[in-house]
Amino acid sequence: MIERYLHDVVIAVESIMANQMRSILTALGIIFGVAAVITMLAIGKGAQQEILEQIKMVGVNNIIVTPIIESANGENVDETGGETQKKKFSPGLTLEDVDAIQKVVPTVNKLSPEIILNSYVIKDGKRASAKLLGVSNSYFEIFNLPLQEGSFFIDYQEENGIPVCVIGANIKNKFFSKENPIGKYVKFDHVWLKVVGVLEKNDMNLTRFENIGVNVMNDNVYVPVKTMLLRYQNRALVGSRIMGSEGVVRMGRGMLSMSSGTTNTESNNYNQLDRIIVQVHESSELNSSTDLVARLLMRRHEDVKDFEITVPELLLKQEQRTKDIFNIVLGAIASISLLVGGIGIMNIMFASVMERIKEIGTRLAIGAQKRDIVVQFLAEAVLISVIGGVIGVIIGITASWLITKFANILTLVTPMSVFISFAVSASVGVIFGYSPAKRASERDPIESLRYE
Repeated sequence: MIERYLHDVVIAVESIMANQMRSILTALGIIFGVAAVITMLAIGKGAQQEILEQIKMVGVNNIIVTPIIESANGENVDETGGETQKKKFSPGLTLEDVDAIQKVVPTVNKLSPEIILNSYVIKDGKRASAKLLGVSNSYFEIFNLPLQEGSFFIDYQEENGIPVCVIGANIKNKFFSKENPIGKYVKFDHVWLKVVGVLEKNDMNLTRFENIGVNVMNDNVYVPVKTMLLRYQNRALVGSRIMGSEGVVRMGRGMLSMSSGTTNTESNNYNQLDRIIVQVHESSELNSSTDLVARLLMRRHEDVKDFEITVPELLLKQEQRTKDIFNIVLGAIASISLLVGGIGIMNIMFASVMERIKEIGTRLAIGAQKRDIVVQFLAEAVLISVIGGVIGVIIGITASWLITKFANILTLVTPMSVFISFAVSASVGVIFGYSPAKRASERDPIESLRYE
């Protein structure tokens, strides 16, 4: 029985080989359909992988609190009168806010203040622009920043503002390419810092996500937050704007001359901190924790809304949902090619039946059964679909690689996407090939032999 069906398959192969051009044209719809489906799935999977990496970089379950900086022309200032201004004075984001959040919000897992200063790193005559971040040790855990060598800050260094630092991989490569940086010194702005640790290099291009909490840390220098406040800048001391070119500052509680060299001191930014990063235990606690943090800060800031709260993970997940919808639409459009390819197979197989009516009549007359005819024509349709599917898989994988290489869009071809596309192409051959095969098997042998 098996040999009999194998004979029918051989006849189908011979028919395909005898009409190669027609078979190739028939398979084009399947080829491009499978290639399009694999490519679209690869783009969608790549986008999902990027989102997961971005979520990892912003830290899981994080809440970011940033200050709203008053504009230089005082647009955010209440102009109803001096008494109202005094009543609505806010101290801005301070270390006391960090302590209050830690004590009051029960869902907090870890939190860290952050102060940012842009300037230059100098060593042995070399200079490179970099970003200095004053943070706590929890910062490295929150943002999943592993060490390549050395150590993070110890308690003594954090509590006493010792001039030590952890550097990013690019800083190491620029200044310590031929030596171990641990224990060596670099000068950031006007302060010499002892290097105690080096972070692992991160190769992801996440610059466009910095505004939602992703920090590209390869060019960063990290110091304890109290080191930043004691040795660089403490905006909480400043109560007003810089007056004159001598750097004399009018103070809320006296007078202070600013230290030279700081490049990002803003006269209208009185916030001690640039950010507070709060990490909660579970994603389900994000909304309630965000609300509690907002109410706590409003109370501490005299009901002045001088801060904003962002939840990066929710923003990235919203972007993922948008991309998922987009990928579903693209996948559906690509799948139409498979449907068109199947219809093409059906049309060609119906035409093939009409061309080979005498062949069908002859086979039925010499003893072939109806199922032999069904197997013959069905095998022909399936073989065309399978060959088209194989070629489509190759083109789809190649197209995905080319998109990654030349368009700089991450694509990931998974075995499941290849299997699904190949299985669909084979199914198209069965579904759209059965009707012509059934019609061929039901022809009357005598009428077929007489057909002109």
